Parts: sequence; structure tokens; C-alpha cells
Amino acid sequence: MNAHYLGHVVFYVKDLERALVFYRDLLGFEEVGWIFNGTAAALTCGRTHHELLLIQVGDAPGPPPGRRRGLYHIGIKVGDSLDELRQAKHELEQARIPIDGMSDHTVSQSLYLKDPDGNEVELYVDADESVWKNNPAAVVSPIKPLYL
Repeated sequence: MNAHYLGHVVFYVKDLERALVFYRDLLGFEEVGWIFNGTAAALTCGRTHHELLLIQVGDAPGPPPGRRRGLYHIGIKVGDSLDELRQAKHELEQARIPIDGMSDHTVSQSLYLKDPDGNEVELYVDADESVWKNNPAAVVSPIKPLYL
């Protein structure tokens, strides 16, 4: 068996509308439809039928802080250039979404933030693919600060 790509992510959320404001209205995912009697929504960025499914669970506990087993974060590509990452940063600041960190991973440059339910989200742009194609070990390069 050969995995082709990661197809989708499913998040349990406290409030579906609040999560949609973040993923649909701020990050730009397109709403595909609702299921489970309106307690879940499927979203796409256009690559496939859905890349994200949000399921409302109410006041169930959210992710614990700090290191733990399980999901660390999801990465969402937001463009192909640092200018597009700068624009994403500007839009987050306009929406008063705190940015927890900015990193240069050599193969990509990233912003880190939390969604309304405390899940960590990485917004990133890739560096030129020749960086990692010519040197596959570049993917484990030391992380450097990013200044935008």
C-alpha cells in the first residue's frame, strides 16, 4: 500500500458557527454541506470533496495544553510566496487572532495560531521545491525565527 496524500481532518468543536467563522470566513474554506442534523459541516479548499469536517460536540473538554499524545497541529498552505504569508498575517491581525509564533523551516515558512477550540493551526507557504528535492534532509533543518 502507498499513501497518496492526507485526505482530510475532522475536528470536534464546541460551537459549529464559531468554528465556521474561523475556517470558512477567515481562512477561506468553502462550505460543502451539513450533515448529522446540522451539527456537522464539510469544507473544502477545492482540492477534493472535503479537506475538513467540523462536528459540534458542545461543552466536551478541549485539547489539553502542553505536550501530549495525539494531534499537535494541522498545516494549511495559504499561498506560494512570502508576500501571501504577509497578507495572511495582516488578515489575522485585522481579525484580532493572536499569532503564537512565526518560523522559517527552510522548506517552508509558517505562522502558528489557535482556532476557536484551542487546536493549533499552521498557515504556511512552501519554499522553492528545489530546496528539498536537491537536499531531502532540508526538511529537518534547524528551525529559524521568521520576521515578516
